[in-house]
Amino acid sequence: MGGEYWNRRTETMPRPQLREWQWRKLQVALRHAERSAFWSERIPAGIGSLDDYFARMPLTYKKDLIAAQEVAPPYGTLPSTDPALAIRHHQTSGTSGNPPVRSFDTIRDWTWCADVYATALYALGVREHHRGMVAFGYGMFVGFWGMHYALERIGATVIPAGGFDSQARIRLMIDQRVSVLGCTPSYALRLIETAKEMGVDLRRDANVEIIMAGGEARSKATTQAIAHGFDAEVFNAAGTTELGTTNMFECRVNRGGCHSMESTVIDEVLDPVTKEPVAYGEQGVRVSTGIGREGMQLFRHWTEDLVIRRPWHECACGRSWDWFDGGILGRADDMRKIRGVSVEPVMFEEVLRRFDEVGEFQTVLRTVRGLDTVVLRVEPVGTAGSDLAARIADTVKRECSIRPDVEIVEPGSLPRFELKGARFHDER
Repeated sequence: MGGEYWNRRTETMPRPQLREWQWRKLQVALRHAERSAFWSERIPAGIGSLDDYFARMPLTYKKDLIAAQEVAPPYGTLPSTDPALAIRHHQTSGTSGNPPVRSFDTIRDWTWCADVYATALYALGVREHHRGMVAFGYGMFVGFWGMHYALERIGATVIPAGGFDSQARIRLMIDQRVSVLGCTPSYALRLIETAKEMGVDLRRDANVEIIMAGGEARSKATTQAIAHGFDAEVFNAAGTTELGTTNMFECRVNRGGCHSMESTVIDEVLDPVTKEPVAYGEQGVRVSTGIGREGMQLFRHWTEDLVIRRPWHECACGRSWDWFDGGILGRADDMRKIRGVSVEPVMFEEVLRRFDEVGEFQTVLRTVRGLDTVVLRVEPVGTAGSDLAARIADTVKRECSIRPDVEIVEPGSLPRFELKGARFHDER
């Protein structure tokens, strides 16, 4: 644990050596997966290299995992280790409307998860003297469970606030001089809103220095709003229940760039339509293979996350891991074509977050007078002018090439979120 690295060896390993490391770990993972009825049927015989693996191993979609689990709930044919060895059960949030993907971890897995997450937190500057609050519900969604244990792994003090409402969390945050906060971007904005309602100035009264705001794609304007509301540094990270822990984190040196944790995950970026690899600098869908977990394994998982991959040497932090420009940019399954224009929810969020008069919002796709239409439902705050709807529509038209219908709704009428925000609805 030298310099700014939690594990200097794995984080700065020369690329040829890293590639060999990944191949050795993948070979072990593939042999272990022979114990899984699901994976043993999917893995081709005689895979001889990483390139051979990419060419011959089929892609795995969420629907494949759900179908395998439905054979014999809760885990079906997926486990590579006896589920009786599990010390923890988690499952996906179900915000997409699909059945949840269920997952478990052995004690080895959970120890590994905490160490991987500690790699990310340490890179962001979290140290043993910090006091961290993990502001989420501590339910079955894996969410920020890993952050809780990673803070302990680093030696920081953990202030768990799972059973508290937003007002109580703010009071606890101030009373305990919390310096590191973990939550979703949506919930960070909710805390800022709640503090204003309480007459609390978080910039003055709180002590937050570092915010790990992960779990959902967000615009630059959202990040800026959170940073301003807390007067803190806001970092991005992402992980999945399917992979067990966080697997990308934002670099302090190259803000906006999220390193893929390549000692733990093997990533590809594929074209959403052709499923062929795209070059550095081109947008595609992240496809991930886990090489660290024993209980529930994952090979060539089509994440639906849109990313742009950049080579490691374009970041000056010294890590040999490639990085994703802007982190997760959106989701391929959220992309829609409206009147010939490709749209995704984060486009509208980027515009709306720049309006100080806008509190909460929703993006709704409807059929209006026979035409596909984007409807932005906007909740105003403060003294919003009567021309707010027109100004929003004009700005969206100018920046997104499509004019939405803008509906101004009553303050407090739109839902707030602790976990992933569900602001996008296709009602056609």
